[in-house]
Amino acid sequence: MKRLVVVAALVGALPALADEGMWTYNNFPSAKVKAKYGFEPSQQWLDNVRLSSARLAGGCSASFVSPNGLVMTNHHCARGCIEQLSTAEKDYIANGFSAKTEADELKCPAMEINQLSEIVDVTDQLNKATQGLSGKQYSDTLKAEMSKIEKDCATSDQVRCDVVTLYQGGKYNLYKYRRFQDVRLVFAPEHAIAFFGGDPDNFEFPRYDLDVSFVRVYQDDKPAQIANYFKWSKGGAKDGELTFVSGHPGRTSRGLTVAELEYQRDVVMPKTLVTLAEIRGMITEFQKRGPEQQRISNNMKFGVENGLKAIKGRHEALVDKKFFATKVAAEQELRQKVEANPELKKKYGAAWDEIAKAQEQLKLIRKELNYIEQGQGLSSSLFNIAQRLVRAADELPKENGQRLREYTDAGLPAFKAQLFSTAPIYPELEIARLEFSLTKLREELGPDHPFVKKVLGKESPLGLATRLVNGTQLRDVAVREKLFEGGKKAITSSKDPMIQLAILVDPDGRAIRKNYEENIESVIRKNSELVAKAKFEAYGTNVYPDATFSLRLSYGSVQGYTDNGKKVTPFTQMAGAYERNTGEDPFALPKSWIDSKSKLKLSTPMNFVTTNDIIGGNSGSPMINKDAEIVGLVFDGNIQSLGGDFGFDESVNRTVAVHSDAIIEALAKIYGANRVLEELRPGKQPPVKAKPAG
Repeated sequence: MKRLVVVAALVGALPALADEGMWTYNNFPSAKVKAKYGFEPSQQWLDNVRLSSARLAGGCSASFVSPNGLVMTNHHCARGCIEQLSTAEKDYIANGFSAKTEADELKCPAMEINQLSEIVDVTDQLNKATQGLSGKQYSDTLKAEMSKIEKDCATSDQVRCDVVTLYQGGKYNLYKYRRFQDVRLVFAPEHAIAFFGGDPDNFEFPRYDLDVSFVRVYQDDKPAQIANYFKWSKGGAKDGELTFVSGHPGRTSRGLTVAELEYQRDVVMPKTLVTLAEIRGMITEFQKRGPEQQRISNNMKFGVENGLKAIKGRHEALVDKKFFATKVAAEQELRQKVEANPELKKKYGAAWDEIAKAQEQLKLIRKELNYIEQGQGLSSSLFNIAQRLVRAADELPKENGQRLREYTDAGLPAFKAQLFSTAPIYPELEIARLEFSLTKLREELGPDHPFVKKVLGKESPLGLATRLVNGTQLRDVAVREKLFEGGKKAITSSKDPMIQLAILVDPDGRAIRKNYEENIESVIRKNSELVAKAKFEAYGTNVYPDATFSLRLSYGSVQGYTDNGKKVTPFTQMAGAYERNTGEDPFALPKSWIDSKSKLKLSTPMNFVTTNDIIGGNSGSPMINKDAEIVGLVFDGNIQSLGGDFGFDESVNRTVAVHSDAIIEALAKIYGANRVLEELRPGKQPPVKAKPAG
């Protein structure tokens, strides 16, 4: 695999090269796009694209594609909703779903969609509040000021406000969102075609996936009216065409220091790979119990396998000696510039060493932080609900700025939506997950660790997991609501075993979190801010920040690439899916595709690749042309792009998307989804009779 060596050498320090960059909308390099492609996005164009873009609060991207609230995203992004709406009798994951009428659209139990309405720079306000502070005082003041800004911004439950940290603290922006919490499923194809090729094809190209779903946002029980939305292109993406991706890349690490990258390479990633492999093994064994067990755990397995392959690719990038040497060289160059200037040295010179010391401290508490506070030791939806209820009873009576960040006023609407979600919780799967995590807790911390003794007592992991899951009433949303409304009195008097466990372990979790936030996180935050400011002074501000699951815009073009000496063309065709079909998973086309083959134009482009710079979280992003029209739907990156967490190489990094023509062809001739077609291309698509999915 070709690695990121030359192009990525000074990522995080110098202005972006080639088509590199996940740019914020208030610092987009329109002039660079014009210089290379002859098109300069105007402010009006940028505003329209921003407002036409959407975010799934659970971790994906999306877009508005009609004035009546129709939203397009990936099947794997809507998969949680699809699975939660499914039953053993109606398996929408296996068989697909298509709402024949508006009344047939099904409400997703736990989906929230956000539209970014405004961006405000609040850097000066936060810098002024924290000036001269360090340690606990810096951490507490920064969080309190963030909470205040967010609370003043969030004027109703229909508004969400997040202070976003950019450039590792060099800048702070307030992102104000329009929030939609009534989201309903409109269309989803079968899993077999949405993830055709399965894990063997994941992060590979050529691909033949129809990884698309449509949902609709509602307001006051009616389809929401949307002023800005993407229209559909007439012919889809063409070879060499300029393309834009507007989405929410989850997190990159291009601006991290060498010490932070070493911690990821040597500690976090190797351990995470082992843990995910063990979880995959646990799920695989669970699925052997029967078809229902397989159905209810498929989504979890999908996520684990995806994460396992992604982290493996990122780890391979960091263990590549040539690539890592470029990160070291970039940092040394910046530090030399700082050392050569007495004023810069005084302000920023110690920052890298302070971050390195914090990484050493993090190594010492990593296991306890992960297994006591961050969920690895008590992995259970029901325990998570219990912990939220217990902490809400303690946190909500406090002043807004003094609460844990997840309990601030600005976050309460989303918090309540998750807490009171009607998404099904399956006891058998809960027991399996909890038994596994309790076993790992004892293994990692040791049987003599006070926390392990406190949790397990004389019970086995299986015995405790079974007693807790079978004894709790927290699967009942009404019970959760009663406990939440009853506050501290209701919590302390509850006999629910899951609540009692959450109360028992809460002091331990809070203690390790306090140590981390005050003595490690605050040091990293403060000194990362100094490193970022040093970069600004040395190289200027014509750089993009690391991804933070906030809306970004990247530009590129439709281009193939060379892989191990073999030329990879940028397009696949629908015919290729039939050629690849074996009739056995994961290369088994669904019956609807087999039955409809004669109706299709098999030369229709299926999937394609571009040079757009993306990362995980961009799944579901719209791929648009210069006229802000849909030409594709992002659903993956190629295997070479997995190192994109740390750098970008235009020669091989590729975004993988579903071609817009393939979506139309399938909706019309395979699924007969005429309602969706009419919204995407009003008056242009003649109805085609086909058996709707589901």
